[in-house]
Amino acid sequence: MTLDSLLADVDRADSAVSLLMAVRSLAQTSNPQAVPKLIEVLGFNNPGAAVAAVQGLVTIGEPAVEPLLKHLDGYNYGARAWAIRSLAEIGDPRALDVLLTAAGDFALSVRRAAARGLGRIQWQTLDASQQAAGQRRVLTRLLETTADPEWVVRYAAIVGLEALGKSLGETAVRQEIEPCLQRLHHEDEEAAIRGRSQLAQQRLTGG
Repeated sequence: MTLDSLLADVDRADSAVSLLMAVRSLAQTSNPQAVPKLIEVLGFNNPGAAVAAVQGLVTIGEPAVEPLLKHLDGYNYGARAWAIRSLAEIGDPRALDVLLTAAGDFALSVRRAAARGLGRIQWQTLDASQQAAGQRRVLTRLLETTADPEWVVRYAAIVGLEALGKSLGETAVRQEIEPCLQRLHHEDEEAAIRGRSQLAQQRLTGG
């Protein structure tokens, strides 16, 4: 099928199921020209279709970043949350400010996605000074997020810290990340957090 026919199928969908199938087919093309329609779907009241649209946007990757940032919906919170999840999965540095802000969002699912996304930033696309400044901001935010009241968000922050630590080097890991992980391992009330922080520490320090 042509892209035009797939786009038309999304517009013609008259049920939740038909919309889901149409969006899946469109997403599977991985065609950057599908980005506007996939972003539009994020605003529909159809979680299944939104998930399919996010998957398509993530697969398309870099070409989807600017349109996502440009069309972040300040009125439709659901659409904004799905867009942030897309940006978190893609990991493009252009979304850094959005993800840093989203890590403090009122919705735990958004905070969790943002925390994981901050650990996935593709720093190699920036010059050295930009990398250092961005990594410092991310480190500060993730350390703060390890105190989130929701354990799933703290878990995501640990995952983010582990990923970030691999790009920061031994000194930063030892001086800032490792003490945080040790504290979580010994003091957090959730067994999942204690175990995941220990695992992250072992992976970062070889201990």
